[in-house]
Amino acid sequence: MPARMLKDFLDEKGVEYVTIQHSPAFTAQGIAHSAHVPGKEMAKTTILRRDDELVMAVMPANQKVDVTAFAEAVDATHVELAREPDFAQTFSGCELGAMPPFGNLWGVPVYVSEELGENENITFNAGSHVELVRMRYTDFERLVHPVVMQRTHAVL
Repeated sequence: MPARMLKDFLDEKGVEYVTIQHSPAFTAQGIAHSAHVPGKEMAKTTILRRDDELVMAVMPANQKVDVTAFAEAVDATHVELAREPDFAQTFSGCELGAMPPFGNLWGVPVYVSEELGENENITFNAGSHVELVRMRYTDFERLVHPVVMQRTHAVL
């Protein structure tokens, strides 16, 4: 369902993309390896709780969120990794840990690492652990309108 919703959205917006099927994998770096996607192009989505709101942090597969630096960068009182029960209903239909970085489709603000914008393409989970979408980063940015985070603000 989420893959279909995402593809319908991309088709409606006239975006060129490809889907990539791969064997089941559960880490962003493992997926990149399995699907033969450059790690710097593979986007990992992490769900955070910023004060009382869910937000999405999107970064290259080899990065991790530094919640303290993220909180300072977004002027939040408190930021923590969201627990799966906190967001499972928000992204219903998506396999946990495989949410596409289109938080705007679920009303969730998106923060993206500036490093992903250095690539021509971005590749990400399409809502499952066996399917990816690859598209131009400029199209992703145009459709999602993420807040671009400087690399020193959001990651270790």
